[in-house]
Amino acid sequence: MVLSVTMAYQDDTYYIDRILKHADQNAFAGLVNKHKTMAFNVALRITKSREDAEEVAQDAFVKVYQSLPQFKGDSKFTTWLFKVVYNLALTKIRKKSLVSGSTDEEHFVEPAGEQIFDTIAKMKEKEQKKHLSEAIATLDETDQLLVTLYYMNDQSVEEISEITSLTQSNVKVKLFRARKKLHDELHKNLQHELHSIL
Repeated sequence: MVLSVTMAYQDDTYYIDRILKHADQNAFAGLVNKHKTMAFNVALRITKSREDAEEVAQDAFVKVYQSLPQFKGDSKFTTWLFKVVYNLALTKIRKKSLVSGSTDEEHFVEPAGEQIFDTIAKMKEKEQKKHLSEAIATLDETDQLLVTLYYMNDQSVEEISEITSLTQSNVKVKLFRARKKLHDELHKNLQHELHSIL
């Protein structure tokens, strides 16, 4: 059963404090419920299998629970959680390597054609998700993961670098290229919407 998106959650530090100081199992359940959808989505972007993604997400929360006493709060809880999810997902598909070679490009410049994303922003949420999901699905596994973390879960470049072990420069370049690919794909699929506002 999907939780309502309007459900209010406490800050992560509240749950962590309750778990560590009071052994509050309900607090851990709250932490899981708060982040399970995104943990699953991150795992799914890598494994391409709902069954594998569910298993990875479950294993990640077990590992996080067991290691919670060692969590020092140097980074956001979600950064740590998604790093665990990422590593477990890579292990699940160890025959593949999502981390490609480095690049010499150093600058992260927003591509032209922002009207594409303005068009998306004006759509109803259901339409947005449909078009974005279709466009994201055309990206390779690494780009899908980076886009999910950066644009859909508000992880910073620094946090994504920590999660994926890619350099910040590489993350920026890959995000730039992924965004350009998304732009091109959305442009192809949204000709009608574009013409109506130009």
